[in-house]
Amino acid sequence: MAQKPKVDPHVGRLGYLQALVTEFQETESQDAKEQVLANLANFAYDPSNYQYLRQLQVLDLFLDSLSEENETLVEFAIGGLCNLCSDRANKEHILQTGGVPLIINCLSSPNEETVLSAVTTIMYLSSPGPGSHPELTATPVVQCMLRFSLSANTRLRNLAQVFLEDFCSPSQVAEARRRPAHSALGIPLPRTEAPQQP
Repeated sequence: MAQKPKVDPHVGRLGYLQALVTEFQETESQDAKEQVLANLANFAYDPSNYQYLRQLQVLDLFLDSLSEENETLVEFAIGGLCNLCSDRANKEHILQTGGVPLIINCLSSPNEETVLSAVTTIMYLSSPGPGSHPELTATPVVQCMLRFSLSANTRLRNLAQVFLEDFCSPSQVAEARRRPAHSALGIPLPRTEAPQQP
């Protein structure tokens, strides 16, 4: 089991968050990184922390962590972004720093919670109607949501249906249905391990 973060609880909220960020950056332990990122994602749920998290560049830390091979780090990073992106300043930061493709890549994760957080994050980042960021409702994303809308997982199916109804025009959905399924190449397939050499 990972150790508790080495943080003095009397340093105040900003100091505590700074200590977590520093520990994440300095530790070699994957367990400690996971625990710290989970803590930061939980702090991202509270709007009173948004200013501190922006100041400490935690949004960028979450975005960078989406490229990790460790699926647990990706899960906590997309969960943190999901918690943060309902705020306008955080949303703009994610959109302006190239976060959309990283979030879209999470749709192909083998981890169910990662996919659910990615769909929710995409919905938070989207604006219903013509003002939406075009990458968020590109045909491969809409095709992916169409597949998710048929899922046996009720949460995923419901989120995908809301996305299709509230964030996509009927013509976008129709176009995604007309295109062959292989055109969803913009959504990478989940990683598989290479076969072991004898």
